[in-house]
Amino acid sequence: LVAGALMGAGDVIAQQLVEQRGLRGHHFPRTLKMMAIGFCFVGPVVGSWYRILDWLIPGNTKVVAVKKVILDQGAFAPCFLGCFLAVTGATNGLSVQDNWSKIQQDYMDALMTNYCIWPPVQIANFYFVPLQHRLAVVQCVAIVWNCYLSWKANRM
Repeated sequence: LVAGALMGAGDVIAQQLVEQRGLRGHHFPRTLKMMAIGFCFVGPVVGSWYRILDWLIPGNTKVVAVKKVILDQGAFAPCFLGCFLAVTGATNGLSVQDNWSKIQQDYMDALMTNYCIWPPVQIANFYFVPLQHRLAVVQCVAIVWNCYLSWKANRM
């Protein structure tokens, strides 16, 4: 639920502050789609990933946190980001060919932006935050990231 709400908030911020649509120009179905993606895809996938990661690399020392960030950012983030862009394109009604073109256009820029934001956040998250609160912490920090992803994924 938190992931859905925060994905929706990120989309509202993207539409109002980044795209400056105003209330009359706000595309409410887009916000609902982003909320659904957060609720049905982002929350369950990221939450499950954190449980798997904690099982693969147990503990919360500094070395463990660094190992988790390397696996998180080296393996999970690139795959997740590609899947997120594909899901968003599909929910926007893009054909398979158009969706693939959009992913090719946006993926590397989104991945490089990811690497500017997430490694320091995840080091702190894996070192200081108990497993049951990691998704909530990430989603709170991710409000800016969600704004960026919504703008990136919905820019045609």
